[in-house]
Parts: sequence; C-alpha cells; structure tokens
Amino acid sequence: MTAQRKRLGMITPSSNSVLEPVTAAMLADVAGITAHFSRFRVTEIALDQAALNQFDASVMLPAADLLADAKVDAIAWNGTSASWLGIDRDKTLCEAITARTGAPATTSTLASIDAVRALGAARVGFVTPYIDDVQTRIGEVWKQAGIACHAERHLRLRDNFSFGEVQAATIAEMIRAVAGEGADAVVVLCTNLDGAALAASLESELDIAVLDSVAVTLWRTMGLAGADPRVLSGWGRIFQTTARVN
Repeated sequence: MTAQRKRLGMITPSSNSVLEPVTAAMLADVAGITAHFSRFRVTEIALDQAALNQFDASVMLPAADLLADAKVDAIAWNGTSASWLGIDRDKTLCEAITARTGAPATTSTLASIDAVRALGAARVGFVTPYIDDVQTRIGEVWKQAGIACHAERHLRLRDNFSFGEVQAATIAEMIRAVAGEGADAVVVLCTNLDGAALAASLESELDIAVLDSVAVTLWRTMGLAGADPRVLSGWGRIFQTTARVN
C-alpha cells in the first residue's frame, strides 16, 4: 500500500512572485507531498492604515476556505505580516483557520520563531527588504517574543512586487554582513525575497543558520501535516531539525 499524499495549503500575497516557484522547487524531488496556493491582495508593506488593512482576517480567511476545498492537511499563511502587526495576530489567525477548516495552521512568522528556537540560536540577525519604520517595528515585535535583533540589514523598499526582483547576490551580501556582526542565525524575513537557494551554501561558508521565510514555512507546514521535513536536503539545516513547540 502506498503512503497517503500530503497536501500543503499556502495562503499567498497576491503580488508575491517568489514563494510558489521556490516551494515547488523544494518539493520537486519529493514524492507524495504537494503544495497548493490561494491568494489575497497585498501590494505594499508599510505602517499606514491602508497597508495594514491588507492583512485583515476577513480577507485572509476566505483564502483558507478555498484551500480546504482541496482537503489540505495543513495550512500556512505564507507571509510575515505578524512581524510588524504583532505575534498574537498570527496566533488568532491560526486558531480561526483551524476552526473553519479543521486543518492545523501556521504562518511564516510563527514558523521562523519556531525555527530559531529549534536551533537554539542566541544571536539572531534579520535580512529584509522593508522600509525603516517597518524594520524598527519588527525588532520590537520579535523582542516581545523573546528574540532580540542582534544585527540587521534592510533595503528600504515598499512595493511588494519589487521584493521579488532583488538579486541573489544582494541577498547573500546582506546575509554575510549580518553574520559578520556575530549573528549565529540569520532570518531572511520576507516570503518574496528569494533567499532559500542560498541557505545551504552560506551555512557552510559562514557556519551559521540561514532561515529563509519560504523554507521555514514549508518546514513547519510539513511537520503539521505529518510529513517528515528531513526528506528535503540541500535547502538548509532547518530541514534536519525538529520543531520544539508547545
């Protein structure tokens, strides 16, 4: 008898051009696990009310409902908005998703925090594309979650589509800069920043953990769905690590 296929549901920002192809690439050689995507409108990242309103649960939950039609085994909000809106926003969202769909749920921010804790990282750096006030707010939110920002680099971009156009060499340079300031883990905090393919090589080069948001979202969603993340190799050490969450 063949093992039952695991279906992973991903709620996706509409202007994101990175997370779908990267997730597909990570799963390309893995039998029996598929990713499925549902979008809602997100076009910019800022702290003004119009930008914040993009992430209201009333527009996110219908995307989860559509994924439930595909009988997915777990659902992730594949975005990092709670990193500036507050961690409780994602916890409440996950509870609502599970109540509506019956599927366990996570988010990119919660998965990133889980990954930092699973690896026992003490000096965490952040690489993002965001503008100054968003970056400052991220440091405050993560500190409230018990993870202080040791070092950071950000690109001061606002348009979400533009994040996906950032070149790999630029992302690698930012990661190296943060590692050079003593970080033992670097979180690439944005699911539209294409850092996943850099993780394994930079971990070897710099002897740090590189936690790409798309990668850790897949890692955590696989775990919630009952799939073994260790089947993935070449995408960073987090896939060989077990989540330590309540």
